[in-house]
Amino acid sequence: MAKAPLPQVVIIGRPNVGKSTLFNRLVGKKLALVDDQPGVTRDRRFGEAGLLGLEFQAVDTAGWEDEEPDSLPGRMRAQTEVSLKGADAALFVIDARAGLTPLDEEIGRWLREQEVPVVLIANKAEGNAGESGILECYSLGLGQPVPVSAEHGEGIADLYEALVPLIADKQPVEDEFEEDEEGEPDPDAPLHLAIVGRPNAGKSTLINRLLGEDRLLTGPEAGITRDSIAVDWQWTDPRDGKVRPIKLVDTAGMRKKAKVDDKLEKLAVADARRAVDFAEVVVLLLDATRGLEVQDLKIANLVLEEGRALMLAINKWDVAENASSLFNGVRSALDEGLAQLKGVPLLAVSAMTGKGLDQMLGAAFDLREQWSRRVPTAALNRWFDHAMDSNPPPAPGGRRIKLRYITQIKTRPPSFVVFGTRLDDLPASYERYLVNSIRKELGFGAVPVRLTMRSPKNPFSKD
Repeated sequence: MAKAPLPQVVIIGRPNVGKSTLFNRLVGKKLALVDDQPGVTRDRRFGEAGLLGLEFQAVDTAGWEDEEPDSLPGRMRAQTEVSLKGADAALFVIDARAGLTPLDEEIGRWLREQEVPVVLIANKAEGNAGESGILECYSLGLGQPVPVSAEHGEGIADLYEALVPLIADKQPVEDEFEEDEEGEPDPDAPLHLAIVGRPNAGKSTLINRLLGEDRLLTGPEAGITRDSIAVDWQWTDPRDGKVRPIKLVDTAGMRKKAKVDDKLEKLAVADARRAVDFAEVVVLLLDATRGLEVQDLKIANLVLEEGRALMLAINKWDVAENASSLFNGVRSALDEGLAQLKGVPLLAVSAMTGKGLDQMLGAAFDLREQWSRRVPTAALNRWFDHAMDSNPPPAPGGRRIKLRYITQIKTRPPSFVVFGTRLDDLPASYERYLVNSIRKELGFGAVPVRLTMRSPKNPFSKD
């Protein structure tokens, strides 16, 4: 499926400040020619860049020179000016060792008049030679400079921190699922639903029941299914009568590794794991005659580690003994065994009679909606301020841990980054508090939420 276009970040500066070196660093290849003589770059060069998981299109531009418009340097400058139209951010690069020049000041004045947000880059800042140049940058009125060494790769984490607030909301969807015209997950696209579990839990029987035909081979023997079988199907949602497309994926049963010695079964299990990778929601099917076993918890953890939305269904409910105590026992064991994600949906179903299957599918669509949710920036900031006020970060050793702001960098699974200082001292219990609060207050329910902590590495920071 087509991805949304990458956000565009344009690199601007006078000749020989290291723009192409920075471009090569960001794209991870030596796409742009680099030399000590100025003016090597003439045309704009585009490359897909990655910065600690942040994706964007980097644009290398010709050095900005103060020449007549009809001259070659003048035409190169015009190309640079045009490159800023439609850009999402600009990196204004200066040479920290050379200090601020009149041409840098001219470019700075021009950039202040533009609507594109600017990150000021003090390049060649390795060692102490660039300290005075970094301080001079403040006079440009473009905010705090980011000291980097494009040649040596220093300061990249700080550049990431500066760029995230500008382009994080414009990240492309990173999976194979369908998007709408604006690049957001399409809620009307087929639900990719994988059915996993131990051998003979009734996965193929359940899918046959949903389809209303013997589409998949079933039987009392464990391990009949080897390949992951995908079936396109349409389900009429009894809640609103809407017809919803689903891609159902049956998988091979997953046994303990110690019991898997057949090469073909190893391949089948590997194929099942790949099916989880391409699923949106995964149903872990349990056998009511056997209850919840350690292997079930291992499969559940695998699904959560892959960042997929998870739900559990107890199959063969029509033959279950002491059904109420079985359900409550499985619920308690789940909350204990999956402590990192309490409240995972648990339903009772029967592939033989069809009991609970509509509820299972309805819950799967609800889970996908939560898994695909993007929180508006204003709502995320309000939640963050409230979370800090309700339970401030601890102050180990009398020194306060500062959490400055949070941003959502992607969905599917929902992933957030918190920026602050002294985060190495932040206890894991506080991170769990934030994650649990995100789930409860921002409508994520029981889907995996990723939270990353990042501290600035600016040597000039006073924190």
